[in-house]
Amino acid sequence: MTDLPRDLVIGPDGRARCAWAGSDPEYLRYHDEEWGRPLHGDRPLYEKLTLEGFQAGLSWITILRKRPAFRTAFAGFEPEIVAAFDDSDIERLMGDAGIVRNRAKIEAAISNARIVSAMAEGELDALLWSFAPPSTARRPASFADLPASTPGSEAASTALRTLGFRFVGPTTLYALMQSSGMVDDHIEGCWRA
Repeated sequence: MTDLPRDLVIGPDGRARCAWAGSDPEYLRYHDEEWGRPLHGDRPLYEKLTLEGFQAGLSWITILRKRPAFRTAFAGFEPEIVAAFDDSDIERLMGDAGIVRNRAKIEAAISNARIVSAMAEGELDALLWSFAPPSTARRPASFADLPASTPGSEAASTALRTLGFRFVGPTTLYALMQSSGMVDDHIEGCWRA
């Protein structure tokens, strides 16, 4: 495959993948099994929203490797449980080396959980997915074709901020849209369809 686009790599199994997946086994698994697959449900989307917020300013592999610790620290991302966290939980989380210890992001995760737990079941899912573009969009030909944000992610960010959510900027929301399958940003030629 000599004409392989530079934004694709051949994995150990011989499949062409988005180059960001590289050769790291955790990234390969994430790329192949999670990223870009439709994700539904308030709890899974709250988790993804929280982790995307924690990722701001860091690499995604850092968050991915810490995800098991995040899940433990944040009670499986059950919004009702996290919503009940208090100052002692914030201090516990600030002392947890297994997660990203950023007070503002921790407080935002708790505050956001309170908003989600006050919503009707399925409301977060419906709200986020309402900003997904039509699925007829073409896959990007290269990384250069990928935007940092879109009108949809900007509208989603505005809607969430209006509800009181924090750490939900347009770039964070676009990353959520990519990772939860609201958009298909696998590079053209990637085996994941």
